[in-house]
Amino acid sequence: MGVPVKTRRRTGFHSLTVAEVRRLCADAVAVTFEVPPELAAEFEFRPGQSLTLRRTADGREERRNYSICAPAGDRLRIGVREVPGGLFSGWLVHEVRPGDEIEVQPPAGSFTPDLDQPGHHVLVAAGSGITPVLSIAASLLRNPEVRVTLLYGNRRADTVMFADDLADLKDRWPSRLELVHVLSREPREAELFTGRLDPAKLRALLGALIPAERVKHWWLCGPHPMVTGAREVLAEAGVPRERVHTELFYVDDIPPDPVRREEVEPEGGGGEVTVVLDGRSTTVALPPDTTVLEGAQRVRPDLPFACKGGVCGTCRAMVVDGEVRMRRNFALEESEIAAGFVLTCQSLPVSEQVAVDYDA
Repeated sequence: MGVPVKTRRRTGFHSLTVAEVRRLCADAVAVTFEVPPELAAEFEFRPGQSLTLRRTADGREERRNYSICAPAGDRLRIGVREVPGGLFSGWLVHEVRPGDEIEVQPPAGSFTPDLDQPGHHVLVAAGSGITPVLSIAASLLRNPEVRVTLLYGNRRADTVMFADDLADLKDRWPSRLELVHVLSREPREAELFTGRLDPAKLRALLGALIPAERVKHWWLCGPHPMVTGAREVLAEAGVPRERVHTELFYVDDIPPDPVRREEVEPEGGGGEVTVVLDGRSTTVALPPDTTVLEGAQRVRPDLPFACKGGVCGTCRAMVVDGEVRMRRNFALEESEIAAGFVLTCQSLPVSEQVAVDYDA
C-alpha cells in the first residue's frame, strides 16, 4: 500500500453505466464508467485506488477488486486482464459492452502518492500491475517538480497493457519521464532490457539507471515474487522502508494458498465483536476460529470486502478495542499496522471482546 490518507470509508454499491470498453491487447481491456453528477463526489478518486465490482453469477454473489487506471480528475476507468477460466475477468473482457450496468463500490485504498510533493518517484510494475501505476505516473507528472522512472515488465511486446497510453505520457513529458520496457520472452537490443524483473535484473537496472539515494518514493505493483524481490533489493541498497510502497495484483479467481491450521489458531476461543460502519455500531457473538469479517457479516452484510485473501485491502478497519491476530497480510504497510489497522478478513480475536472501526 502507500501513503495513508485519512478518509471516511464509503461502502455502498451503485449501478454505473459502462461508457466505453477499449481493447488493450488480446486478453485485456480498459472499462470506462459514466458517473452521474449526483455520485461525482462519492466516486472521486485518488491515483492508485481501486474499485470493487459486484455481480451475481450462477446464483452466487461475486466480487472482484480492480485498480483505477485513470489520472486524478479523469473519467473513472479500470484495467482488466483475463485470468484463464476467470468467472469475473472473462465476463469483463469478452462480454461487457457500452450501455451495460455494473454494480460498483466507491474508490478505496491507500496505495496513493502526495501529488504536491516534489521529487523523483520510481515505479516498478509487471503485467497487470501497471494499472494503478499508470494512474500514479500520469497524475504525478502533472507536477512540474516531479520526475518519474517507470520499469515495466512483460512477456512480449504484444502483451503490454496501455502501451499507447504510456507512449503518450513519454511524448508529453520526455524530459521528466524515463520509461523502460523489460521483456522476458522477446529479445531486445540491449541485454539489460531482456529478462524477468527478478532481483538480479532489478539490481542491474538500478545500478545502470537509478541512483537509489536520490529517489523520494518507490511504488511496486505486480505478482508476489516480483514485489518481494524488489523490496529485498531496495533494502540491500539502504532505502528506508517508509519510502517503499507495495501492492500485489490479485489473480481474481484463484485465491492465495490457504494458511495451515497451526499458523492461524487464535489464543482465545471466539468472543464478541463490535463493528462500526457508516456511523452505525453493531455487536455480535463470534464463534471460535471465525474471522471478524466472517462473523460480523451475519448481521452486517454491508461490510466491505472483495478478495477475502488478505490482498486487496478492501476490508481494512482500525482496531479500537481489544486485540486480534492477522493470519496473513499482503495489503497493509507497517505504518498502517502500527496505527492499529487490520484486514478484517484475516483477523482472529485474541481478546474476548474486540471492536473495529471501518470509518477510521
